Amino acid sequence: MRTALKWFKSSYSADQGNCIEVAYDDADTVATATIHIRDSKNPTGPLLSVNPAAWAAFTRRARHGAW
Repeated sequence: MRTALKWFKSSYSADQGNCIEVAYDDADTVATATIHIRDSKNPTGPLLSVNPAAWAAFTRRARHGAW
C-alpha cells in the first residue's frame, strides 16, 4: 500500500526534519479519502489513518494553536 500513496509535506516544514507526511488514498475526492499520516524521518514505520472529518478537526485546531 505505501508505494501506491503519494506522500507530501507541508510547505511550512522546510528542511527542519521534524515533520509529518500526509497521503490520500485513491478515493475520487479528498472529502471521501482516507488520510494517511507518517513520520517523515521513518517512512517505513507505522501509519496513522483517519477519516476526512478527523483530519479537518486536527488541522483546524493546529491552525488556531489549540495545543
